[in-house]
Amino acid sequence: MDKDKNVVFFVTSLQSGGIENYLLRFIDEFGGRFNKIHVFCKSGKGGQLEEEYTSFKNVEIIKKKVGYLSVADYLFVNTYFKRQSFQAVCDFTGNFSGPIMYLAKKNNIPKRVVFYRNSSDRFNRSFTKDLINSLFNKLTYNYSTKILSNSKAAFNHYYKEVWKNNGKFQVIYNGTNASKFLNETSDLHNEFKLPKDSFIVGHTGRFNPAKNHATLIKVARELIAEKDDIYFALCGNGVQENLKKEVEDLGLSKRVLLFENRRDIPKFLRTLDCFYFPSITEGQPNSLIEAMVSGRSIVASDIEPIKESVPDDFVKELVPPLNVAKAKENILSIYNGNSNSQKLQSWAIERFNSTKLFQEFFDQL
Repeated sequence: MDKDKNVVFFVTSLQSGGIENYLLRFIDEFGGRFNKIHVFCKSGKGGQLEEEYTSFKNVEIIKKKVGYLSVADYLFVNTYFKRQSFQAVCDFTGNFSGPIMYLAKKNNIPKRVVFYRNSSDRFNRSFTKDLINSLFNKLTYNYSTKILSNSKAAFNHYYKEVWKNNGKFQVIYNGTNASKFLNETSDLHNEFKLPKDSFIVGHTGRFNPAKNHATLIKVARELIAEKDDIYFALCGNGVQENLKKEVEDLGLSKRVLLFENRRDIPKFLRTLDCFYFPSITEGQPNSLIEAMVSGRSIVASDIEPIKESVPDDFVKELVPPLNVAKAKENILSIYNGNSNSQKLQSWAIERFNSTKLFQEFFDQL
Protein backbone atom coordinates (compact mmCIF):
# COMPACT_ATOMS: atom_id res chain seq x y z
CA MET A 1 0.00 0.00 0.00
CA ASP A 2 1.27 3.46 -0.88
CA LYS A 3 1.63 5.97 1.93
CA ASP A 4 -1.17 8.15 0.54
CA LYS A 5 -3.78 5.56 1.57
CA ASN A 6 -6.21 6.04 4.47
CA VAL A 7 -7.58 3.26 6.67
CA VAL A 8 -10.15 2.99 9.45
CA PHE A 9 -10.11 0.32 12.17
CA PHE A 10 -13.28 -0.43 14.15
CA VAL A 11 -12.80 -1.62 17.74
CA THR A 12 -15.06 -1.63 20.78
CA SER A 13 -12.92 0.67 22.94
CA LEU A 14 -9.30 1.42 23.79
CA GLN A 15 -9.26 -0.43 27.09
CA SER A 16 -6.21 -2.68 27.37
CA GLY A 17 -7.10 -6.04 25.86
CA GLY A 18 -6.02 -8.46 23.17
CA ILE A 19 -7.53 -6.60 20.22
CA GLU A 20 -6.45 -3.17 21.38
CA ASN A 21 -2.87 -4.20 22.15
CA TYR A 22 -2.60 -6.08 18.86
CA LEU A 23 -3.70 -3.04 16.86
CA LEU A 24 -1.42 -0.76 18.88
CA ARG A 25 1.58 -2.97 18.12
CA PHE A 26 0.61 -3.11 14.45
CA ILE A 27 0.38 0.69 14.21
CA ASP A 28 3.70 1.01 16.01
CA GLU A 29 5.44 -1.17 13.42
CA PHE A 30 3.45 -0.46 10.23
CA GLY A 31 1.46 2.71 10.89
CA GLY A 32 3.99 4.87 9.10
CA ARG A 33 3.02 3.21 5.83
CA PHE A 34 -0.40 4.90 5.91
CA ASN A 35 -1.30 8.53 5.33
CA LYS A 36 -4.12 8.65 7.86
CA ILE A 37 -5.33 6.05 10.37
CA HIS A 38 -8.73 6.38 12.02
CA VAL A 39 -9.55 4.21 15.05
CA PHE A 40 -13.31 4.12 15.53
CA CYS A 41 -14.50 3.09 19.03
CA LYS A 42 -17.97 1.53 18.67
CA SER A 43 -18.73 1.78 22.39
CA GLY A 44 -18.37 5.55 22.25
CA LYS A 45 -15.55 5.32 24.80
CA GLY A 46 -11.77 5.42 24.67
CA GLY A 47 -9.75 3.77 27.41
CA GLN A 48 -6.38 3.11 29.00
CA LEU A 49 -4.49 2.93 25.71
CA GLU A 50 -5.88 6.14 24.21
CA GLU A 51 -2.81 8.23 25.03
CA GLU A 52 -0.54 5.68 23.36
CA TYR A 53 -2.72 5.63 20.24
CA THR A 54 -2.80 9.40 19.97
CA SER A 55 0.98 9.59 20.33
CA PHE A 56 1.14 8.60 16.65
CA LYS A 57 0.85 11.72 14.52
CA ASN A 58 -1.25 10.10 11.79
CA VAL A 59 -3.80 8.47 14.15
CA GLU A 60 -7.20 10.01 14.86
CA ILE A 61 -9.62 8.53 17.43
CA ILE A 62 -13.38 8.59 16.80
CA LYS A 63 -15.58 7.78 19.81
CA LYS A 64 -19.17 7.20 18.69
CA LYS A 65 -21.48 4.55 20.08
CA VAL A 66 -22.82 2.21 17.42
CA GLY A 67 -25.67 0.14 18.81
CA TYR A 68 -25.87 -3.06 16.85
CA LEU A 69 -29.56 -2.48 16.03
CA SER A 70 -29.54 1.34 15.89
CA VAL A 71 -30.56 2.67 12.49
CA ALA A 72 -29.53 6.20 13.53
CA ASP A 73 -26.04 5.03 14.48
CA TYR A 74 -25.56 3.23 11.17
CA LEU A 75 -26.73 6.35 9.33
CA PHE A 76 -23.96 8.21 11.17
CA VAL A 77 -21.41 5.62 10.01
CA ASN A 78 -22.73 5.89 6.45
CA THR A 79 -22.30 9.68 6.49
CA TYR A 80 -18.88 9.26 8.08
CA PHE A 81 -17.79 6.99 5.22
CA LYS A 82 -19.12 9.46 2.64
CA ARG A 83 -17.11 12.33 4.13
CA GLN A 84 -13.83 10.42 4.28
CA SER A 85 -11.64 8.92 1.60
CA PHE A 86 -10.84 5.47 2.87
CA GLN A 87 -9.18 2.81 0.77
CA ALA A 88 -9.52 0.18 3.52
CA VAL A 89 -11.76 -0.58 6.47
CA CYS A 90 -11.04 -3.26 9.05
CA ASP A 91 -13.49 -4.23 11.78
CA PHE A 92 -12.27 -6.29 14.75
CA THR A 93 -15.72 -7.03 16.18
CA GLY A 94 -16.41 -10.37 14.46
CA ASN A 95 -19.99 -10.94 13.32
CA PHE A 96 -20.90 -7.44 14.50
CA SER A 97 -18.81 -6.21 11.57
CA GLY A 98 -21.58 -7.22 9.16
CA PRO A 99 -23.47 -3.89 8.91
CA ILE A 100 -20.16 -1.99 8.75
CA MET A 101 -19.06 -4.14 5.81
CA TYR A 102 -22.38 -3.50 4.07
CA LEU A 103 -21.99 0.29 4.47
CA ALA A 104 -18.36 0.14 3.37
CA LYS A 105 -19.40 -1.71 0.21
CA LYS A 106 -22.19 0.80 -0.39
CA ASN A 107 -19.60 3.60 -0.19
CA ASN A 108 -17.20 1.85 -2.58
CA ILE A 109 -14.39 1.23 -0.07
CA PRO A 110 -12.32 -1.34 -1.98
CA LYS A 111 -10.70 -3.22 0.93
CA ARG A 112 -13.21 -4.48 3.51
CA VAL A 113 -11.57 -6.69 6.11
CA VAL A 114 -13.08 -8.44 9.12
CA PHE A 115 -10.78 -9.80 11.81
CA TYR A 116 -12.25 -12.35 14.23
CA ARG A 117 -10.39 -12.24 17.54
CA ASN A 118 -12.56 -14.58 19.63
CA SER A 119 -13.06 -18.29 19.03
CA SER A 120 -16.67 -18.30 20.25
CA ASP A 121 -19.61 -15.97 20.90
CA ARG A 122 -19.38 -13.76 23.99
CA PHE A 123 -23.08 -13.12 24.68
CA ASN A 124 -25.91 -14.91 26.48
CA ARG A 125 -27.79 -16.96 23.92
CA SER A 126 -31.44 -16.44 23.02
CA PHE A 127 -33.59 -17.05 19.94
CA THR A 128 -33.57 -13.36 19.01
CA LYS A 129 -29.84 -12.89 19.58
CA ASP A 130 -29.02 -16.03 17.62
CA LEU A 131 -31.18 -14.81 14.73
CA ILE A 132 -29.44 -11.41 14.68
CA ASN A 133 -26.04 -13.08 15.01
CA SER A 134 -26.82 -15.31 12.03
CA LEU A 135 -27.93 -12.33 9.93
CA PHE A 136 -24.79 -10.37 10.81
CA ASN A 137 -22.66 -13.40 9.97
CA LYS A 138 -24.19 -13.49 6.49
CA LEU A 139 -23.62 -9.74 6.02
CA THR A 140 -20.01 -10.19 7.12
CA TYR A 141 -19.44 -12.96 4.60
CA ASN A 142 -21.27 -11.30 1.72
CA TYR A 143 -19.83 -7.78 1.93
CA SER A 144 -16.27 -8.23 3.18
CA THR A 145 -13.40 -8.75 0.76
CA LYS A 146 -11.32 -10.70 3.30
CA ILE A 147 -12.10 -12.52 6.54
CA LEU A 148 -9.22 -13.01 8.95
CA SER A 149 -8.87 -14.81 12.25
CA ASN A 150 -6.07 -15.42 14.70
CA SER A 151 -7.09 -19.06 15.14
CA LYS A 152 -8.52 -21.94 13.16
CA ALA A 153 -10.82 -22.53 16.14
CA ALA A 154 -12.63 -19.25 15.40
CA PHE A 155 -13.31 -20.19 11.78
CA ASN A 156 -14.45 -23.66 12.85
CA HIS A 157 -16.98 -21.99 15.14
CA TYR A 158 -18.23 -19.16 12.94
CA TYR A 159 -17.93 -20.68 9.45
CA LYS A 160 -17.56 -24.42 10.04
CA GLU A 161 -16.56 -26.10 6.80
CA VAL A 162 -17.22 -22.99 4.67
CA TRP A 163 -13.81 -21.47 5.36
CA LYS A 164 -11.63 -24.38 4.33
CA ASN A 165 -10.22 -24.15 0.79
CA ASN A 166 -11.82 -20.71 0.45
CA GLY A 167 -9.42 -17.92 -0.48
CA LYS A 168 -11.56 -15.32 1.26
CA PHE A 169 -10.43 -16.69 4.64
CA GLN A 170 -6.97 -16.48 6.18
CA VAL A 171 -5.57 -17.27 9.62
CA ILE A 172 -3.01 -14.70 10.77
CA TYR A 173 -1.58 -15.44 14.17
CA ASN A 174 -0.70 -12.71 16.66
CA GLY A 175 2.68 -11.07 16.24
CA THR A 176 4.97 -10.30 19.18
CA ASN A 177 8.07 -8.12 19.09
CA ALA A 178 10.49 -10.41 20.92
CA SER A 179 13.10 -7.70 21.47
CA LYS A 180 10.84 -5.88 23.93
CA PHE A 181 10.98 -8.93 26.19
CA LEU A 182 14.50 -10.13 25.45
CA ASN A 183 16.03 -6.70 26.11
CA GLU A 184 14.40 -6.37 29.51
CA THR A 185 16.98 -7.08 32.22
CA SER A 186 15.20 -6.12 35.46
CA ASP A 187 12.35 -7.62 37.42
CA LEU A 188 9.94 -6.61 40.18
CA HIS A 189 11.10 -8.69 43.15
CA ASN A 190 12.09 -5.61 45.14
CA GLU A 191 8.93 -3.67 44.29
CA PHE A 192 6.79 -6.65 45.25
CA LYS A 193 8.92 -7.27 48.38
CA LEU A 194 9.38 -10.92 47.43
CA PRO A 195 12.37 -13.06 48.46
CA LYS A 196 14.78 -13.66 45.60
CA ASP A 197 14.64 -17.41 46.23
CA SER A 198 10.83 -17.57 46.17
CA PHE A 199 8.94 -19.41 43.41
CA ILE A 200 6.46 -17.09 41.74
CA VAL A 201 3.50 -18.25 39.67
CA GLY A 202 1.90 -15.50 37.63
CA HIS A 203 -0.97 -14.65 35.32
CA THR A 204 -1.78 -11.65 33.14
CA GLY A 205 -5.33 -11.09 31.92
CA ARG A 206 -8.50 -9.16 32.67
CA PHE A 207 -10.96 -10.44 35.26
CA ASN A 208 -13.50 -12.35 33.20
CA PRO A 209 -15.13 -15.80 33.48
CA ALA A 210 -13.25 -16.86 30.35
CA LYS A 211 -9.92 -16.29 32.13
CA ASN A 212 -10.92 -18.76 34.87
CA HIS A 213 -9.59 -16.91 37.92
CA ALA A 214 -11.77 -19.18 40.08
CA THR A 215 -9.63 -22.21 39.28
CA LEU A 216 -6.48 -20.14 39.52
CA ILE A 217 -7.32 -19.17 43.11
CA LYS A 218 -8.11 -22.80 44.00
CA VAL A 219 -4.70 -23.88 42.70
CA ALA A 220 -3.01 -21.02 44.55
CA ARG A 221 -4.73 -21.91 47.81
CA GLU A 222 -3.61 -25.55 47.67
CA LEU A 223 -0.03 -24.87 46.58
CA ILE A 224 0.48 -22.14 49.16
CA ALA A 225 -0.73 -24.54 51.86
CA GLU A 226 1.88 -27.08 50.75
CA LYS A 227 4.91 -24.87 49.99
CA ASP A 228 6.14 -21.95 52.08
CA ASP A 229 8.07 -20.35 49.22
CA ILE A 230 5.39 -20.28 46.52
CA TYR A 231 3.75 -16.93 45.72
CA PHE A 232 1.23 -15.87 43.08
CA ALA A 233 1.14 -12.55 41.20
CA LEU A 234 -1.91 -11.68 39.08
CA CYS A 235 -2.58 -8.55 37.04
CA GLY A 236 -5.22 -7.29 34.64
CA ASN A 237 -8.27 -5.06 34.41
CA GLY A 238 -10.63 -5.80 37.29
CA VAL A 239 -8.33 -8.34 38.97
CA GLN A 240 -7.67 -6.45 42.20
CA GLU A 241 -11.18 -5.04 42.36
CA ASN A 242 -12.88 -8.44 42.01
CA LEU A 243 -10.46 -10.77 43.81
CA LYS A 244 -9.23 -8.71 46.76
CA LYS A 245 -12.00 -9.67 49.19
CA GLU A 246 -11.86 -13.37 48.29
CA VAL A 247 -8.08 -13.46 48.71
CA GLU A 248 -8.35 -11.64 52.06
CA ASP A 249 -11.10 -13.98 53.28
CA LEU A 250 -8.90 -16.97 52.42
CA GLY A 251 -6.00 -15.46 54.33
CA LEU A 252 -3.80 -15.35 51.23
CA SER A 253 -3.13 -11.60 50.95
CA LYS A 254 0.58 -11.93 51.71
CA ARG A 255 1.08 -14.73 49.20
CA VAL A 256 -1.27 -13.74 46.35
CA LEU A 257 -0.42 -10.31 44.95
CA LEU A 258 -3.16 -8.59 42.95
CA PHE A 259 -2.70 -5.73 40.49
CA GLU A 260 -4.85 -3.93 37.98
CA ASN A 261 -3.63 -3.43 34.41
CA ARG A 262 0.15 -2.88 34.21
CA ARG A 263 2.24 -1.36 31.44
CA ASP A 264 5.49 -3.04 32.57
CA ILE A 265 4.62 -6.56 31.42
CA PRO A 266 8.18 -7.49 30.34
CA LYS A 267 9.39 -6.79 33.90
CA PHE A 268 6.35 -8.51 35.37
CA LEU A 269 7.01 -11.65 33.33
CA ARG A 270 10.71 -11.69 34.23
CA THR A 271 9.64 -11.82 37.87
CA LEU A 272 7.82 -15.13 37.33
CA ASP A 273 9.12 -18.68 37.52
CA CYS A 274 5.94 -20.13 36.04
CA PHE A 275 3.13 -18.62 33.97
CA TYR A 276 -0.22 -20.30 34.66
CA PHE A 277 -2.94 -19.72 32.06
CA PRO A 278 -6.14 -21.73 32.75
CA SER A 279 -8.48 -20.02 30.27
CA ILE A 280 -11.78 -21.66 29.43
CA THR A 281 -12.12 -19.82 26.12
CA GLU A 282 -9.71 -17.62 24.12
CA GLY A 283 -9.21 -16.04 20.75
CA GLN A 284 -5.48 -16.42 20.54
CA PRO A 285 -3.71 -15.80 23.85
CA ASN A 286 -1.35 -12.82 23.57
CA SER A 287 -0.48 -13.19 27.25
CA LEU A 288 0.62 -16.79 26.84
CA ILE A 289 2.68 -15.98 23.75
CA GLU A 290 4.42 -13.13 25.55
CA ALA A 291 5.20 -15.41 28.48
CA MET A 292 6.78 -18.00 26.18
CA VAL A 293 8.76 -15.35 24.29
CA SER A 294 10.06 -13.94 27.58
CA GLY A 295 11.38 -17.38 28.55
CA ARG A 296 8.86 -18.38 31.21
CA SER A 297 7.86 -21.96 31.88
CA ILE A 298 4.13 -22.37 31.32
CA VAL A 299 1.14 -24.37 32.47
CA ALA A 300 -1.88 -23.77 30.25
CA SER A 301 -5.31 -25.18 29.45
CA ASP A 302 -5.97 -27.65 26.66
CA ILE A 303 -8.50 -25.60 24.69
CA GLU A 304 -8.22 -25.46 20.89
CA PRO A 305 -6.82 -21.90 20.50
CA ILE A 306 -4.04 -22.72 22.98
CA LYS A 307 -3.27 -25.98 21.19
CA GLU A 308 -2.64 -23.83 18.11
CA SER A 309 -0.34 -21.57 20.13
CA VAL A 310 2.18 -24.14 21.40
CA PRO A 311 4.45 -26.65 19.62
CA ASP A 312 2.73 -29.88 18.57
CA ASP A 313 4.81 -31.96 20.97
CA PHE A 314 3.77 -29.76 23.91
CA VAL A 315 0.02 -30.23 23.41
CA LYS A 316 0.04 -33.38 25.56
CA GLU A 317 1.30 -31.30 28.50
CA LEU A 318 -1.70 -28.97 28.46
CA VAL A 319 -4.23 -29.23 31.29
CA PRO A 320 -8.06 -29.31 31.31
CA PRO A 321 -9.09 -25.81 32.46
CA LEU A 322 -10.92 -26.94 35.62
CA ASN A 323 -8.50 -29.69 36.66
CA VAL A 324 -6.91 -28.33 39.84
CA ALA A 325 -4.93 -31.49 40.61
CA LYS A 326 -3.30 -31.65 37.16
CA ALA A 327 -2.46 -27.94 37.18
CA LYS A 328 -0.82 -28.37 40.59
CA GLU A 329 1.13 -31.39 39.35
CA ASN A 330 2.51 -29.49 36.36
CA ILE A 331 3.38 -26.39 38.40
CA LEU A 332 5.16 -28.53 41.00
CA SER A 333 7.09 -30.27 38.23
CA ILE A 334 8.45 -26.85 37.20
CA TYR A 335 9.03 -25.98 40.86
CA ASN A 336 11.15 -29.14 41.12
CA GLY A 337 13.37 -28.08 38.23
CA ASN A 338 11.64 -29.47 35.14
CA SER A 339 11.52 -26.23 33.18
CA ASN A 340 9.92 -26.15 29.72
CA SER A 341 10.94 -22.56 29.02
CA GLN A 342 13.89 -22.95 26.65
CA LYS A 343 12.25 -25.00 23.92
CA LEU A 344 9.07 -22.94 24.14
CA GLN A 345 10.93 -19.64 23.92
CA SER A 346 12.90 -20.42 20.77
CA TRP A 347 9.80 -21.85 19.07
CA ALA A 348 7.58 -18.88 20.03
CA ILE A 349 10.09 -16.25 18.91
CA GLU A 350 10.15 -17.78 15.44
CA ARG A 351 6.46 -18.70 15.23
CA PHE A 352 5.10 -15.33 16.32
CA ASN A 353 7.58 -13.03 14.61
CA SER A 354 5.75 -9.70 14.53
CA THR A 355 7.36 -8.33 11.37
CA LYS A 356 6.34 -11.39 9.35
CA LEU A 357 2.81 -11.66 10.75
CA PHE A 358 2.07 -7.92 10.68
CA GLN A 359 3.21 -7.92 7.05
CA GLU A 360 0.59 -10.57 6.33
CA PHE A 361 -2.07 -8.34 7.92
CA PHE A 362 -0.81 -5.23 6.15
CA ASP A 363 -0.98 -7.03 2.81
CA GLN A 364 -4.73 -7.48 3.25
CA LEU A 365 -5.27 -3.73 3.76
